[in-house]
Amino acid sequence: MGKNNNGEFGAFFAGFLMGGVVGAAASLLMAPQSGEETREQIRERTVELRTQAEETIAEAREKAEAVAADIKRRAEEAQLRSQEVLREAQEQMTKAVEETKKAAERLDEETTAEEEAEAI
Repeated sequence: MGKNNNGEFGAFFAGFLMGGVVGAAASLLMAPQSGEETREQIRERTVELRTQAEETIAEAREKAEAVAADIKRRAEEAQLRSQEVLREAQEQMTKAVEETKKAAERLDEETTAEEEAEAI
């Protein structure tokens, strides 16, 4: 769910609300009826639009929560992978240091043995 989907949803929602308002206004202007009937129709349409808006908002919230949960899961997985890579790198570094120490000790021993052999 990228940024583009959020923009598409926002545009859809704005269009949805605007269409509802325009449709309600057009129906009121085109229908000949008494003031009481018009007010009742406005109340009913308002309730319908509010219900539709609440449902749309609830769906958007569910989608956002699902996306957030997915992002959190992916972040946790990435963190675990990073920790594993770091642990492996530390192990390799420790091995390299130990091997370097051993090589230095061998070189020191060889140098000492050569010096002693030359001294004899």
